[in-house]
Amino acid sequence: MMNIKKTLGLAAALAAAAALPALAQDTTVVEEVVEAVAEVSETMDKGDVAWMMTATILVLFMTMPGLALFYGGLVRTKNMLSVLMQCTLISAMMMVIWVFWGYSFAFGGSTSPFWGGLGKLFLSGVTPDSTAATFTDGVVIPEYVFIAFQMTFAVITPALIVGSFAERVKFSAVLLFVALWSTFVYFPIAHMVWDGAGLLFNMGALDFAGGTVVHINAGVAALVGAILIGPRIGMGKDNMAPHSMTLTMVGASMLWVGWFGFNAGSNLEANGFTGLPFINTFVATAAAILSWSAVEALLRGKASMLGAASGMVAGLVAITPACGQLGPMGAILLGLIVSPICYLFVAKVKHQFGYDDSLDVFGIHGIGGIVGALGTGLFGGSMFGGQGGDDYSAIGQTIIQAQAVGVTIVWCGLVSLVLYKLVDMTVGLRVDSDSERQGLDLTSHGEAAYHS
Repeated sequence: MMNIKKTLGLAAALAAAAALPALAQDTTVVEEVVEAVAEVSETMDKGDVAWMMTATILVLFMTMPGLALFYGGLVRTKNMLSVLMQCTLISAMMMVIWVFWGYSFAFGGSTSPFWGGLGKLFLSGVTPDSTAATFTDGVVIPEYVFIAFQMTFAVITPALIVGSFAERVKFSAVLLFVALWSTFVYFPIAHMVWDGAGLLFNMGALDFAGGTVVHINAGVAALVGAILIGPRIGMGKDNMAPHSMTLTMVGASMLWVGWFGFNAGSNLEANGFTGLPFINTFVATAAAILSWSAVEALLRGKASMLGAASGMVAGLVAITPACGQLGPMGAILLGLIVSPICYLFVAKVKHQFGYDDSLDVFGIHGIGGIVGALGTGLFGGSMFGGQGGDDYSAIGQTIIQAQAVGVTIVWCGLVSLVLYKLVDMTVGLRVDSDSERQGLDLTSHGEAAYHS
């Protein structure tokens, strides 16, 4: 008998399946027919594959060079290159860690609610023929493409944290902390939220593209780090204004462009539904820019470029978990709400409590992520054009969202605290005062971003 799995197309397989009663006595033939039908029922669309490869590159673009330039413009001239180096080395290191053990820890096939296990260490069992499921039954994409897409999320998340302790932390400490933090915080939370066996996934928490996994996670780690490491020398006395709002604007714009890969790419397919996170990424961000600028104009008398860029990022952060649940009107409402709340933390709360979150990672990513996660529940019903059906309970879903936020904050906060302490006891967290005053570009890297 010929090898049915290799020779049957879909129509032939279905015809053979219909003939199963006549072939019932030949169990080998029956088994081959059943396997053939199962295999051809999984389809891979070239458009989906091309889109997901493009989305993956767009998310990399968010970090390199988007985040690097955004953060670099916000620090002082003497620390510009240090931020570029931190983003560059974190990107490279996280790519290697991801394929060594990160992918397995997050998506290794374990039934544990907390981690993915060891089944795919060093990408064991992954081949060009292996596939990853999408949100449509029977539609798949290459597993290598899924691995690469998720890898870019693992790259940008720890890179976000460095903005909280910019201008004062040892380069070796940054790399060691990121390696540990990704292993014990990022990978478990990614598994809990996005894997079918995950704790928060099975609670019913909605996080389409990473409000908890990326932004709350990074924001909480940033706050813990800023408090432990302490303020920069001269904080409140020296001029610590951004050295280049031009570069910050360029970096923020690159983040916005790349974010379409982040949000729309998280649908894993190029279909009609992909248009929803796509348009939401436009309008929520636009609303947040307008909202932040309006608040500044009312409270300070002038709307600043720094404020517009901050509103841009706040809107992007807030819509990230909600982009596949809210309708465009709900997305605009979320964008209008998030900026005043983030502004409060950036302009008031931070100074009230005296912590030096250098580039407002907690105030924008942490708080914006919390607002977005809760807003996913509040505005996800049909009243605001969301995906919630007739039986959707905004209050019930928001309670679940709040529980997911709480788990993320507690897990990340406690583990990050331990890891910061461990790094401090081994290589030390902070540079000496002379190096900090001179600037990390020269003292840590022997180079300068600019030459007069």
